[in-house]
Amino acid sequence: MPIRLYHALLILLGATFAAIFTVLCIPPLLENPDIMGAAMAGFVNPFSSGYALDAILCWCVLAVWVVHEARTLGVRHGWIALVLGAVPGVATGFALSFLMRSPKQEPGPAR
Repeated sequence: MPIRLYHALLILLGATFAAIFTVLCIPPLLENPDIMGAAMAGFVNPFSSGYALDAILCWCVLAVWVVHEARTLGVRHGWIALVLGAVPGVATGFALSFLMRSPKQEPGPAR
């Protein structure tokens, strides 16, 4: 995949999730600003609990990855990806993390 397409897709997907999250989640949160209640709403049944747990553990994987690449590749400002991984969500955090690490990777032949 060409690097420009890779970057464009990461930006598109991360921004799309952030926009959808904003439209779906911010209005109810403004109406009832119970942040803990909103977070616990992801655990109302076994199915939503599975998805919520998946999102939480994906954020943990992102955190390990960001710390590892900060130390091994010198990727800076990974904390921004971790904040965006919490709000609006892991999709945006991973997208930003991949964009930030991209310049640290050496170009190689396409596989």
